Amino acid sequence: MIAVELSRIVIDEEKREQVVVLKETDGNRMLPIVIGLNEAAAIRMQFTDFVPPRPMTHDLICTIIDSLQADLEKVVIDKLEESTFHAKLYLTSSTREAVVDARPSDSIAIAVRTRSPIFVEEEVFEKVSPGI
Repeated sequence: MIAVELSRIVIDEEKREQVVVLKETDGNRMLPIVIGLNEAAAIRMQFTDFVPPRPMTHDLICTIIDSLQADLEKVVIDKLEESTFHAKLYLTSSTREAVVDARPSDSIAIAVRTRSPIFVEEEVFEKVSPGI
C-alpha cells in the first residue's frame, strides 16, 4: 500500500466534472479520480471555515463512528475496475474491526474529517500510470 495525501480538487467546467487528485506521500505519482459535485463540495468544505447549519452526510457518518466509540483507522483505494475506483474504510473499536466497502469520494470526505490516513494499492497506481 502506498500512502497518499489530498493534493487538490480540480473543477473542469468544460467537461463538467470534478477531479480529486491524490499524491504519493513519498513520491511523485498522482492519482486523479473523477468525483461528483456534492462529494467535491464536501471535501472542499473541510478546508474552509464554513460550518453548515445542520450536519452534512459525511459529518453524520463521522458522528456515528464516534458515537460507537470506533475509529477510522485508514482508507484504502484498493481496486480499479472498468474505470471505476473502489475503496474500503477500515474501522476499529475496542471490541472489533470492520472493513466497509465505499466510494473513494465518500471515503476521502470522511478521512479528511477524521484526519485518517489514505492509502492506494500498488496495483491501482500501476493501472493508472503503467511503467512509471
